[in-house]
This record gives sequence, C-alpha cells and structure tokens, in this order.
Amino acid sequence: MFLNSEQIVLLLLPVLVRSATVTYKIPSAAPTAAVALDPAPLGVSLEFFTFPSYFLNVTATNQCLKNFEELTGTWPPIRIGGTTQDRATYDASSSAYVTYSVAAPQDAPASLTFGPKFMDLAATYSGSVVMGLNRGHDNITNTIAAAKVASDKMNNLIAIELGNEPEYWVGDNQPIAINAGTWNPQVDAESQDDWDIRVGSALNRKSIIQAGNSNSNPPQWGAAELIATENATVKEYVHDYAHHHYPGGSLTSLMSHSTIVSNTAMFEAEVAAAATVGKDYVLGETNSVSGGGAATVSPLFGAAIWTLDHTVRAASIGIKRIYYHHGTIGTCFYCFWGRYDMGSPYYGAYAATAFMAGGSSIIALDSGSSNYGGYAVYDDAGGALRVLLINSDYFGGTATGARNSTTFVLSGLTDGGIKAKRLTAPSSNSRVDQGENPTFGGQEFANVTCAVLGSEVWESSDVVGGQASFDVGASEALLVYLK
Repeated sequence: MFLNSEQIVLLLLPVLVRSATVTYKIPSAAPTAAVALDPAPLGVSLEFFTFPSYFLNVTATNQCLKNFEELTGTWPPIRIGGTTQDRATYDASSSAYVTYSVAAPQDAPASLTFGPKFMDLAATYSGSVVMGLNRGHDNITNTIAAAKVASDKMNNLIAIELGNEPEYWVGDNQPIAINAGTWNPQVDAESQDDWDIRVGSALNRKSIIQAGNSNSNPPQWGAAELIATENATVKEYVHDYAHHHYPGGSLTSLMSHSTIVSNTAMFEAEVAAAATVGKDYVLGETNSVSGGGAATVSPLFGAAIWTLDHTVRAASIGIKRIYYHHGTIGTCFYCFWGRYDMGSPYYGAYAATAFMAGGSSIIALDSGSSNYGGYAVYDDAGGALRVLLINSDYFGGTATGARNSTTFVLSGLTDGGIKAKRLTAPSSNSRVDQGENPTFGGQEFANVTCAVLGSEVWESSDVVGGQASFDVGASEALLVYLK
C-alpha cells in the first residue's frame, strides 16, 4: 500500500472466490450507437406536500444535491409532484408554503393548499425544476393561476406537469369532477391535449408542458399513444414526455442486471416516439418499490446496485433524465437521505453520477443476458473516458459463505496505468441505519449532513498488450477511469 500527496492509495482487496470471467472490448472512439448524455442525467423527485420540508427542515438536502453538482458542474434537476399534487389547491392569499392536517406525522394529506411562497422557495434552487400541478380536480382556472405564479417567479422552471398518474384517479376516488364518466387513455389524452394548449396559451410559453406522467407499463398510457392524439398546436407546448417506473419485486430480482435490462427495454419504443416529434423522454418519477419503498428491499445495498445500473441503463437507451422519488419524510425506505440517516441507494446514485459526469455519450457493452454489466462513457472528442463494471450477483454476508467475484477483462485499451473506484458494502443486505455503511472509493456520506467523509481510495492496474483485468465481487461495482 502506498499514499501520495493526493491521497491516492492502492486498495488491498479481500480474498474473493472467482466464479466467472467476462470480456469487453472498449471501442477507442465513440461508436455510432452511443447515445448522447444530458449534463445532469440523474435528478430527484420530491412529493408535492413534502417539498418545503425537504428544503427547509432536512439538513442533508442541499449538500446531497451539491455533491452531485460538484461531480458534473450542473445542479441535478428536480421535479416537485406526485400523488399530492392532485390533492393540492392554490391559494393566492395564503402566507404559508403548504397548509394541511394529518392524523399522524407519517401520513400524506388527503387535501392541502399552497401559496405563492411555495414557488418562491422553488425559485431559490440553482438547478432546473419541473413543477407538478393539479389536473385531477378539473379546476383549470385554479391551476392556471398557480402556473402563472410559477412561470413569473421561477427562472429555473423548465416544465409544468398537469396531473400525476391519471390512470389511478378513478380507483383512488380522486378526483371527483374528472372521473364522473369513463376514464381511459383516450379520454385522458383528450383532457391532457386540451389542458396543454390552455395552460401554455395562458402562460404565453411554448415547450412548457411535461406530458404523460403515467405509471402503467407502456405502450398503454404511454408517450406513443399520447402523441398519436396530439395535433401540431399541442406538440408546440410540450417540453418533453415523461413516464413513471417502480419495478418492485424481491431484492435479488430488483438488482439483477438482466432484469434491469428487460425492464428498461419497454421504454425504447417510447423514447423513439418522442424523438420523432423532436422531444426528450424522461422518467419523471421512479424508484425501487412504489409507496415509499419496502423495508426488505429499498434501503438495502442491493438497491444501491439497482439505482446505479438502472440509471446508466436508462441513459444508454436514450432516457434523458431520471428523477428518483422522495416521499413522506420519516416513512421513506427508498429515499436517498432523510433527517437522520443516509440511504444506501444514495451511494449508487452518486456512483452513477460520477460515471457519467462530463460525458458526451454512453453505450452499453453487454447484451443484458446475465448478472454482469458493462458501460462506457465517451468525452466530447469521442474518446473513451470511463468504464463501469457491475456484478449484480446477490451476496448475503460472510455468514452465508465466501463472496464470489467475477473477473472483467477489458481490451482495446492504451498501455499504461489506469485507476478505479469501487462501490461496495459488507453485503447486499447492508443498511446505513443498521451500521453497515457502503463506500465508494473508500468514502462515505455523513448522516444528517451528507458531507463526504474519508480519503479517496483508488485501485490501480496496468494495461499490458491493450488489456487489463479487474475482480468485482458479488453486489459490487467498479468505476474505471481511462483518463
């Protein structure tokens, strides 16, 4: 082991049992199939009624977002919305950010009001904001009033959502006015198209609506289906098309690389449909398990591996931005951070951001047929910048036996030395709030503050004959820096 003035150290790896070998040839120049990257592909979604508390009462919020900005040079995009946006009524006379009552602090309100200060607060954020507003109550006058205040106050506003997951409105008995009759994709599309024009016209702003915002697996309730109903006028007001995605399942199925590839593949046709009308496609709300997550899945380190792989796979098929949802504070298993403890998934999000930071394009290196994945990011000049290696095998901890590893052989490299950072934890089941912190490059994120702790730990390898090999343990990932 050695330590230099930059605190770069050679990591002494634990003994691993090698179980497989995977070989990837790294194209020296960005292939034509590489997909363009957004400057900040990974963003955060905040449940509507919780937004003020996340920014005013949760210490970690600003630093956690700043950590991403320090990697990319761009503040991560945020979206404010969710189920409670369709329970919210704008009150121009209110001096409060939000007003509601609940039986217990962990509950989400059945109804709420919000005032101009809500938009004042959103305007203070240094990154872009998508604002979700109520379409469910079918009160377009109230929604336009709120949209006008958002448009006037928020220089960072890039889009407005009109309604959240409308396919569930009837079953939730919410709203009353809209679901009086049959509610299906065709009827909803007619409503969306009408509202897009009326809200956009009232704001006198084109390219201002984030359209879609459904959660059912496409093609039904999807972008292609919606686009087919839109005329040229509607399309002028659309900024991008969004869909929601919560894969759910057990921890092993969630983190499985092949399952992630299969799940994201359903959006390829949607991305293509949006591109035909010159629009981006985003996952406007996503996370591991819907409803705030599952205790046996969402806060575990395996969910960090999912977050990492899900993010970069989505980017590699052309999904421009991915917004990870954060729900009710204190009952949110999938949240990246809270008032007290960090969440393991934040480590996967941070590693994904580090991998794509400053990249111009991305490509998947594998077919998606196994638990082992690889990706490459290219710079503006088309040169290979970084490679990400993922081993999504489940590891239950030392009590279950030795940790298997996979050897990844990279070819097509330039001879010399390269370095890497490892994303790891004691097991797939590790939880920060149970004292088993993950690390990325040897560093952790402090509970409460989200400050980076510890010195960077780099692993080094020699490239000989254009090849280098790396061992990646079960439920680990390695970020290889080629430049």
